[in-house]
Amino acid sequence: MKHQSNKFSKFLIYTLIILFISSCSSNNDDNNDVTLTATQQLDVSYGSDTDQKYDIYLPEGRTDETTKVFILVHGGSWVSGDKADMNDIANSLKFQFPDYAIVNINYRLAGIGVSPFPMQIDDIETIVSDLKSKSDEYQITDEYGFVGVSAGAHLSMLYSYKYDDTSDVEMVCSIVGPTNLTDDAYINDPAYSMIPPSFEAITGVSYLGNPTFYENVSPYHVVTASAAPTILFYGDTDPLIPTSQGVDMNAKLDMLGVTNEFTLYAGEGHGWVGANLIDTNVKLSAFITTHF
Repeated sequence: MKHQSNKFSKFLIYTLIILFISSCSSNNDDNNDVTLTATQQLDVSYGSDTDQKYDIYLPEGRTDETTKVFILVHGGSWVSGDKADMNDIANSLKFQFPDYAIVNINYRLAGIGVSPFPMQIDDIETIVSDLKSKSDEYQITDEYGFVGVSAGAHLSMLYSYKYDDTSDVEMVCSIVGPTNLTDDAYINDPAYSMIPPSFEAITGVSYLGNPTFYENVSPYHVVTASAAPTILFYGDTDPLIPTSQGVDMNAKLDMLGVTNEFTLYAGEGHGWVGANLIDTNVKLSAFITTHF
């Protein structure tokens, strides 16, 4: 009888242990099933400079396995502008793609004797590294889609085509972004004659004397067949970007077999409103849905 009692006691202990472990496991599962609420963090520092900040908007129910990230890059000819300039695009993306995270970035601005290259690409690389290091904290993936305007579009394409060594960029949108800083129009067309001196002023590099420098920072010249799907929007009366830049970029992507879409708006300059802006939004939304 005593032997039977000992056996029962051991059985009871084992049962309690199993129940305890099961309870702990169940509690852990419950914790893992908690849905994260939407949140935002503004002016997150990624460096010591006052311009090295970004805003991040994190969606409800995000996970580090499913939540992709838009990175927005403002324009301003590399010397001006602010992430606030991209707030309308950020709000539109939040509404249309509520399951995506959005990172709206600032970067160090160029000036006379302060070249944007490689400084601003270095900033984008640092931001991507920061996002990767915080993927568990933010609960986001390492899958990125860039949306840039003007100089921000140039930087988005340049980073994606040349510096994305781990192929994390899955989509790029260029809205009036420079693609070829060595475009013949900058030399031969009087309408753009002031652009090369501006390049020289901020880079400190001779435009005619060192074309290789400008080729190396031109998306048109550095893009390869492995580039991410790209959507391009341009106006045919842009006073800063010759029509050839959008046309030639589209042709180069086609030649390389890179998925791309290209829209050239008649009568539009370096940006637009009204029906064409609605058209841009519709086309960009469809492109994101298909490719990102």
